[in-house]
Amino acid sequence: MEIKFTTGASPLGRVLVAATTKGVCVVSLRESDAGAEDYLRARFPKSEVTRDDVALKRALDTVRERIAGRKLDIALPLDLRGTEFQREVWNELLAIPAGKTRTYLDVAQAIKRPKATRAVAQACGANPVAVVVPCHRVVMSDGSIGGYSGLPGVKKALLAAEGVQEFATSV
Repeated sequence: MEIKFTTGASPLGRVLVAATTKGVCVVSLRESDAGAEDYLRARFPKSEVTRDDVALKRALDTVRERIAGRKLDIALPLDLRGTEFQREVWNELLAIPAGKTRTYLDVAQAIKRPKATRAVAQACGANPVAVVVPCHRVVMSDGSIGGYSGLPGVKKALLAAEGVQEFATSV
């Protein structure tokens, strides 16, 4: 399998975007571009990894717009790789509208697994296409923001860019 990637500046730091012929498979917010190619080679050890800024310009621009809280309705083709459960969670996250939040419990209930709250949180943490599959829109049941696999403060900044002022609660 061939993986093409590009990196660029965003309002929240550097962003790595990678794609297969099927669609975007990685979006990662980073402090720098250092190690981006090594990260992809480790994640996809049997793949040919090449930089292609031209082929991925549209995808990178779309991700940048999403990070800035603009053009949130533009769809990108995705190549989501994970367990069946992870893909089920990620597909549910895609249904959360911009500017809204859900709790981990809400997501667990939506996929008909109400006792799987921790597993939902783990699936969010394993999300390979941050920002595009909006795991940042999932918060704790007590209304606190919860964790995020990106850089510190990124989850709150992404939500603020979407106009979120108050978080969902399940209590």
